[in-house]
Amino acid sequence: MKEGLGPGSALRPGMTRMGWFPAGCPSHLRHSPLAPPPPFGPNCRMQPDASSLPTDQRILGIATEHVRRHGMGRTTVTSVAKEAGMTHANVYRYFPSKTALADAVTASWLRQLEGLLAQVADAPDPAADKLERLLLAVMRAHRERIEAEANLYDLAVAAFAENRPVARNHRARLRALIERIVEEGIATDAFPASGRERALGLVFDLAYRFINPHAVRLDREIPPRVVEGRQASVAQALVRALRTDFR
Repeated sequence: MKEGLGPGSALRPGMTRMGWFPAGCPSHLRHSPLAPPPPFGPNCRMQPDASSLPTDQRILGIATEHVRRHGMGRTTVTSVAKEAGMTHANVYRYFPSKTALADAVTASWLRQLEGLLAQVADAPDPAADKLERLLLAVMRAHRERIEAEANLYDLAVAAFAENRPVARNHRARLRALIERIVEEGIATDAFPASGRERALGLVFDLAYRFINPHAVRLDREIPPRVVEGRQASVAQALVRALRTDFR
């Protein structure tokens, strides 16, 4: 990963000073030292040979491609099983329902996103800077997902609307990362200790429009540049709010 990145060395196709990324990776990840390996994003997939994958991962990969091309409504367990070379009953051994298969697709994306956010939280930077970057990262990830993978994003919309475990687990992990940064800020006097819970509530209340899949879908027709400006304004306002004593 490090080869060819010296000060005087030329970059091969697909490389940046931060490392190797396939063409099509979102720009805020291509030029960020926080981008996770393997590259994250709908347009920078690095897929291994399907025959070498465990059966559940092979089924998941096929289901993802079917939903990507046809949408969940036209994707069937039978069609996934046929491409996987097995019976639909065998698919149900790994995923007990079509909804479970859909949620597994969503969970795969959310795990990648959580990996990126964890790297932001782990960075040796001031808590206020990390919080702003983390908020922008999760907001932009949702917007980029719906722009590039609308059919797959519909799965997240459904999962969050019904408050399924995949949605609850993601919210819990996101809250834990934000709490960790806030606690770090309190320990370094970047944030006041009083009013902590109210401040955390404010984070999710104000960020809701950009991190809840249903709200993100409602804003899909708004031009990306406008949305990005609003995201930046909200992230900055939230950091300023956390610096305020909520007594």
